[in-house]
Amino acid sequence: MLTPIPTAPRPCTKAANRIVIVASRYNEEFVEPMVAKALAEIALIEPNTAVEVVHAPGSFEIPHLARRAIEQLKADAIICLGVIFQGETGHADLIAASVSDTLCRMSVETLTPVIHGVLLLNNREQAQARCLGEELNRGTEAARAAIETLRSSRAMTAS
Repeated sequence: MLTPIPTAPRPCTKAANRIVIVASRYNEEFVEPMVAKALAEIALIEPNTAVEVVHAPGSFEIPHLARRAIEQLKADAIICLGVIFQGETGHADLIAASVSDTLCRMSVETLTPVIHGVLLLNNREQAQARCLGEELNRGTEAARAAIETLRSSRAMTAS
């Protein structure tokens, strides 16, 4: 059952973070609507946060560009968005597992929130439900997760 993150974080006009969205061009008919929703949500919750979108050719290249964004762009958080469709071979599983593992390690090693919005899906119907919806959209959820994680991390540091 699909359920969205229940509520958005409270808006904060004082926050001035730098968030980089790394998005796959592959399957962009589903990825770009997630990017648009993430941008809109960040603008609503933290209007003073600077957001940059970087495009990767496919989902496999997202971790490389995410790490570059942490190191060279000094991003406070990274949102990774992509869509991988399950095919007839195990290739999609290998890509998804590699991306998932690398993004998780990167977040822990750099202490930078890296939000994993690279979806492994069985079909277009699943993509439509997760990527094109107004009420449920993984781009919106990724933006909320990035902001909440940044706020929680900063709260720990401040105490």
